[in-house]
Amino acid sequence: MPKIYVVGLGPGSWAGLPTGTLEMLESGRPVILRTRVHPVVPALERRGVRFTTLDEWYERSGAFDEVYTGMVRTLLEAVKKSGELVYAVPGHPAVAERSVRELVRAASDAGVEVEMGAGQSFLDSVLAAVGVDPVEGLLLLDAMDLSGDRLQPQTHTVILQVYSPAIASDTKLTLMEVYPDEHPVVLVRAAGVPGEARIERMPLYEIDRVPFVDHLTSLYVPPASPLSAALRRDPWYLTHLVRRLRAPGGCPWDREQTHASLRRYVIEEAYEVADAIDRDDPDALADELGDLLLQVLLHAQIGAEEGAFAVRDVYRALADKLIRRHPHVFGDVHARDEAEAQRVWRAAKAREAGGQPEDTSALAPLKWARPPAQVAIQAGRLAAEAGFDWRRAQDIADKLIEEAEELAEEIRLGRPERVREEFGDLLFAAANLARRFDLDVDQALLRATRKFADRFRRMEALAAARGKKLSDLDDAALDALWNEVKARGEARHPR
Repeated sequence: MPKIYVVGLGPGSWAGLPTGTLEMLESGRPVILRTRVHPVVPALERRGVRFTTLDEWYERSGAFDEVYTGMVRTLLEAVKKSGELVYAVPGHPAVAERSVRELVRAASDAGVEVEMGAGQSFLDSVLAAVGVDPVEGLLLLDAMDLSGDRLQPQTHTVILQVYSPAIASDTKLTLMEVYPDEHPVVLVRAAGVPGEARIERMPLYEIDRVPFVDHLTSLYVPPASPLSAALRRDPWYLTHLVRRLRAPGGCPWDREQTHASLRRYVIEEAYEVADAIDRDDPDALADELGDLLLQVLLHAQIGAEEGAFAVRDVYRALADKLIRRHPHVFGDVHARDEAEAQRVWRAAKAREAGGQPEDTSALAPLKWARPPAQVAIQAGRLAAEAGFDWRRAQDIADKLIEEAEELAEEIRLGRPERVREEFGDLLFAAANLARRFDLDVDQALLRATRKFADRFRRMEALAAARGKKLSDLDDAALDALWNEVKARGEARHPR
């Protein structure tokens, strides 16, 4: 079986060239270098090592995927002719070397054996140059495959392959999605290579303005300082803040909350998000979405403390659902338009309910996870469709009066639990009256509230004009003032 020996040339200095690599290069086997642009190559030539390179692929191809595909194809074709060859790459062959990864994947199908040999990673020299111990946590990223969602501002970060000013500029813009423009960074060129090493500390915004950026350049990004803007934009840091609020010594109010006590706030924050959307206010929307996210994180933290679920379970459940309900995006199903996408989504959702006992009640379609008024109206409508309904609207009005009288009686008797029950019956009767006349309960209530607020403000103004505060007036005076304001309003807006 043809065989390729893959070895590393080390980070750049002759002292960093492993003895095992040198022995392979001088073994007499054909040698192919990924690139001749490496500090040890002139010394190899002086020692009489003969080689070819794959540099032509950098010039021939416009896209990097094509570059590595072409390199692998050249290597496999060459080894089938020679039987064996040595492929030498900068650094260590198993660290940040895409051509080797692509070669290993393709070699098996091509019937070629690949043996990984010696090397020394550039990473050792970079970390030594900037004085970082990777045990503290290290994120290693490729400038050619960099995105803001992969950055972790609380962690030491090294970005490799910052090999041109253009790549440095792209890297800077991506980092600025997370870090402040002035965040201190370190550009490291040819670390550990005598006479060629450059270690320059500078603010992030300057990294594409230096003249020495080339194929030997890496970028070190230190962790952001506590409470910095970079950390405050990190989702996991936000999760940490919520955990701290609930921890001993945290916020007394947050520590006392439960799923049940927070229920009202989830609904309230969702309404405030909707209000920001209605006002077409992007800044307010971002702020209100943050408040809604806080509710999610608080519930996740409480779930973690109870051993029921954690925030990662929330993320996983949502990710699973998105993938499961969008087979036209993540699977083999196709949807040509919105209607087909909706059909696919409904079919996927129906499969999730498979195996559950079929609900044959007329109320089976009732959706409980909505505003209570909507639930009540749908329940009444479904029951009416099944033949259970008041015959006349007046019958509902009579029921409304009956429920109001029962509520008044329970209030008189001072029975709080019965008051709550009768109040619910009154609201349900009112919702059914709204259903009969096709009224929007929320809109009607909001309109009535606005009317009340307008009248109340005019009461305050009228009392103030007479040198009084509402709190100074007795019940009779308040009733008289209310009726006066009401009469003035109706006079301005006659029916």
